[in-house]
Amino acid sequence: MIRSLLLGLAALCLVPISAAQPVAIVGEKVWTGTAQGTLTNGVVVIDEGRIVSVGTGTPPAGMARVEAEWVTPGLISAFSRTGITEVTGERSANDTGAGSSPFSAALNAADGFNPDATPIAVTRLEGFTRIAVAPDARSKLFAGQGFLADTSGLPGSIFKQRAFAFLVLGERGASLSGGSRPAAWTALRGAFDDVRFFGARYMTHNDGNVLTRMDAQALMPAVKGDQLILIEARRASDLEAIMEFRQENPMLKLAIVGADEGWRVADRLAAMKIPVIIDAFSNLPTSFSQLAATSENAARLAEAGVTLAIVNLDDDSHQARLAPQIAGNAVANGLPFDEAMKALTTAPAEIFGMTGLGVLAPGARADVVAWDGDPLEVTSAPTAVFIDGVSEPMESRQTKLRDRYLSLDTSQRPLAYKH
Repeated sequence: MIRSLLLGLAALCLVPISAAQPVAIVGEKVWTGTAQGTLTNGVVVIDEGRIVSVGTGTPPAGMARVEAEWVTPGLISAFSRTGITEVTGERSANDTGAGSSPFSAALNAADGFNPDATPIAVTRLEGFTRIAVAPDARSKLFAGQGFLADTSGLPGSIFKQRAFAFLVLGERGASLSGGSRPAAWTALRGAFDDVRFFGARYMTHNDGNVLTRMDAQALMPAVKGDQLILIEARRASDLEAIMEFRQENPMLKLAIVGADEGWRVADRLAAMKIPVIIDAFSNLPTSFSQLAATSENAARLAEAGVTLAIVNLDDDSHQARLAPQIAGNAVANGLPFDEAMKALTTAPAEIFGMTGLGVLAPGARADVVAWDGDPLEVTSAPTAVFIDGVSEPMESRQTKLRDRYLSLDTSQRPLAYKH
């Protein structure tokens, strides 16, 4: 930890950095996420919010400079609830779901986003520059509309509202639909029919067979194939059912969240080009939907050619930052290092259509992270984070509390009672 703090101070104190001036970020290793691979003694030059060049050698003379052991693109959390809840156990501070609302698919998670939420800065300090934020399904299998945001913590940090629709199937979808998987699938097909026959069905009524008018309107882009649909499912048979549904509706853009038994149907997922977003720590049979869960799930999916993103689904509101540690464990269980890095950068960018993000390449957006070591090692930490070329503050509520009480002047401590 002391080493990380010293390296961070050294990196940031070389030259004062402003958003307007070009910066050379120099790394002993530079992971690009492109055909350039990992460069030794690499230099990434950024200016005006974009990457100007990526190569090796000596940085331009007189240019502001940041030095690091590793340099990577900004990490992207492919699934989280960061910023829509401050205290998960306090209802007034939790906007992830609305169990008492008559609406479902129309709920827009962006309406509850708070860029000042403390998990935003905590997530940024671990190297994440972009997050995909999803609502939670509370009363129906349709959770609502998710969005994409950066982690600057500034107003306007949402850069794409209604980026995807989120719904749950499998075990949880069954419980929200009356108690069985057949009930969940009947609700899903009925909802799609509500959308397809919208004009006739809602001409004189506000409610369809499954959806309200507002919910049907919100789900329309997804049903037409103009919007990504994220579906939570874990069991192999649930994944097979989703792929059958996709075959019936080939225009749909789908990605699966969970997929603990994805390795069992990996070849078909790859052939149908359906990406998955997994938690590689989910390796125990904690439910009947996870009986075949394994630590090698990520490695087997990648080997089959499935587009793979790695996230932390255990505490997706406050601990999205743990995804690199989870990816590191996937590497320990057979996933190649490059595939693990792609699962944190290029794969999420591909899944959500984030053009110019997740890579270090000329013309790409300047989301860049400097590290004091291997980014997948639990002891490593970022020393500098850039979002669109702007050097972000390397502090959070946690670091401020640490600094405040680490060197507290004893004369300022409150008086204590003496016996």
